[in-house]
Amino acid sequence: MTDMSDTPIALISGGAQGIGHACAAALAEDGYKVILADVRESVIAAAADLGGAGYVCDFGDSDAILALFDRIEAEHGPVSALVNNAGIALPGDFLSYDLETFDKVLAVNLRGVFVATQRAARAMVENGIEGSIVNMSSINAQVAIPAIPAYCASKGGVMQITKVAALALAKNNIRVNAVGPGSIDTEMMAGVNANPEAFKMAMSRTPLGRAGTAREIGDVVSFLCSKKASYVTGETIYVDGGRLGLNYVMS
Repeated sequence: MTDMSDTPIALISGGAQGIGHACAAALAEDGYKVILADVRESVIAAAADLGGAGYVCDFGDSDAILALFDRIEAEHGPVSALVNNAGIALPGDFLSYDLETFDKVLAVNLRGVFVATQRAARAMVENGIEGSIVNMSSINAQVAIPAIPAYCASKGGVMQITKVAALALAKNNIRVNAVGPGSIDTEMMAGVNANPEAFKMAMSRTPLGRAGTAREIGDVVSFLCSKKASYVTGETIYVDGGRLGLNYVMS
């Protein structure tokens, strides 16, 4: 059944849990019909909890992304907001890091972002939608961790793709921005949270002295998708408790 109501539609990748689900919750509160996509089957229930629709999709598979957009447009209509949140890290030693792993990370974190951004933008242009696209970058677009070379490279790429797309789509009043989280209390940080010494070290480089919450990222995404950010495009907003401004480790 096709739903072509006037309610704006937001697609959030990696939306089954964590930051993606928090972004979806914030956008749902703003009046969007939220469409969640994730490799996890739990995305269907997660979307239903927000009154939206969930689809299983691997954002490392370009054909699957394009097919997802076709299905969403057939069943709901074109999206007005896209949040490219799906991402993986896959840590490893730099000297032995293999190309297959490197390519797998970039397929999701960078190529997937480009494919989804391009496809969403085409539909926005064709339908006269002055939409918003928000890409999930990271503080690791600016600072590096040697154990996650592909992740750091991909997030630097996301920062640049965001700028390129913002410039290319400005004439269509489609805004493209990114959010760069710092230490956020999600599944990705669970190992750090479980180790008191590791957590203490992480907080020593965070001036606010605590981990951020997924909802704090969702609220920034909500702002970027709203008319309150109508003159903001091509930017990466770092939500990191002050970490990037710190040039020493706090005691």
